[in-house]
Parts: sequence; C-alpha cells; structure tokens
Amino acid sequence: MDSGGREITARCFLIVDCHTHIWRREHWSDEMASESARARSAPAVLHVEAETHWQAVQAVDKAIVFGLYTLHLGLVVPNDFVASYVAQHSERLIAFACIDPHQPHYLEELDRAIRGLKMRGLKLGPIYQNYHPMDPRMLPVYDYCQRNHLPIIIHQGTTFPRRAPLKFASPLLLEDVALSYPDLVMVIAHMGHPWIPETLALIRKQPNFYADISALYYRPWQFYNGLILAMEYGVADKLLFGSDFPFTTPEESINGLRGVNAVVGESGLPKVSQSVIEGILGRETLSILRLK
Repeated sequence: MDSGGREITARCFLIVDCHTHIWRREHWSDEMASESARARSAPAVLHVEAETHWQAVQAVDKAIVFGLYTLHLGLVVPNDFVASYVAQHSERLIAFACIDPHQPHYLEELDRAIRGLKMRGLKLGPIYQNYHPMDPRMLPVYDYCQRNHLPIIIHQGTTFPRRAPLKFASPLLLEDVALSYPDLVMVIAHMGHPWIPETLALIRKQPNFYADISALYYRPWQFYNGLILAMEYGVADKLLFGSDFPFTTPEESINGLRGVNAVVGESGLPKVSQSVIEGILGRETLSILRLK
C-alpha cells in the first residue's frame, strides 16, 4: 500500500532495450550527417554525450549499446569507444561490437572486441556497409558468432542515405543465413521496415530469428499494422523491445507502444491486445539472446 492506502503492484519483469546507439559528431562523415534528417524528418542527434545516453536508459532495466561501422558511407564508431562507455555502467548496459567486412583485419577486430573488450554480441548493417548478407566475407563472421553463442542485431531494411543500396536490404536475403547457420541467433532491427510482412514470415519459419520494434512508433500506421500482422501470424512473442536511441528515447518508445491503438480510435478496426503490448515490454530478451 502507498501512503494513501492504494495497492501497489510491483513490476515483476525487466524491460530490456535491445537497440541503442552512442556516437560523437567526429564519427560521422559530412555526407552521412547532411542526409541524416531524412531518418525522421528532423535533425538527427549526431553527438551523444555519455551522460545523455545514461539518463535516457534510466527508463529501462537493461540496454544494449552499439555504434555503427561503415566505411562505404562514413560512420565509423570504434568498438573501444562503445566498450569504454559501457564498462562504466556494466550493471545496466551491454556492449555489442560492430565490424565491416571492408575494413582490414575485420575478423581479427571481431575477435579482439569479443575476447579483449568483452563485448557480448554483434551489430551489422549490410545496407550501410554495402554487401549482400551472404557475401563470402561474412560467412566466417556468422560461423564465429554461432560457435561462440553471440547474438547478432542486423539492420535489414531501408535507411536514409542516398548511396545505401536497397538491393541488399530485403529481410528475405537472410533466409540463407538462417538455413546455413541454424543455431545463430539474429534480431532484425525495426521489423525490417518497410518489409514488415516479409520479416514476420521469416521469423515465423526460423526458430532463432527475431525482430525488434525500434524506431517504429512514430510511423503509427505502419507500426499498428505490423503489430496486428504479428498477431495474425502468431509471432508477437518473437518481437523484442527497442528504442533506437538517440533517434527516439526508451521512454517515448514505451509510451508509443502502449499508445499504438490510438491510430484506429473507435473505427472498429482490430486493436493490438494489451497482452501483446505488455508481452513485448516483458520479453525475456536476455535469455533469448543468451546474455544471461
């Protein structure tokens, strides 16, 4: 009971944000920086102070943190930068590495990030990094992650830069990855938007493939339809919570998820069930990603 005699129900699950970024302005090329406003029709946050990220993730219990490493477009966030920040708050934060198959010694860098920097997973972005997901250079990466039980979060969907090749962006290109590496755990970021139906069809078939809902609530019609379709396909239990900070915050993303049905009002259209909404927030993400 609180001081007014009202019963308080304690939350008995962890909220895990599986998708947050940290970077500085010097990590961005002028090309990427100038095009970044397309991401959300507003200036993007290109410089994230450690304290800003730390304050934002107070809305959740755990958060996965990564940068991005793309030589093709010019957003190069060193793994050391991410690992150094996360080490200051290891009780709440989990560091993921990012490597680019175009960088020299990328396999050695992956091993250094995991064994030396104690990072816990891998972030990839074929559309940013300009390669087909089954590029031969990536096969030893998937093999390494499968052997070492490392989860991968992959941006397999559209994005804002002009030179980011859409031909490498379809979630369907990941089917061969799933079949070739059946024990590999992979999370498709942003539900693979705008190819959300394809993403849901893929994660329904592949037992170790999941999707996160980051950066979608501010596209309310797409977000609503994606969650309804996930219910219809019976894969709502394979959706993980994420925010995509700093493009939005964990708190805004939680509120956006809980308010997803506002877009249909009293139209008579079906509503996303409360059990699905709260299930996403309470998902056992750390267990799913083998991070416990």
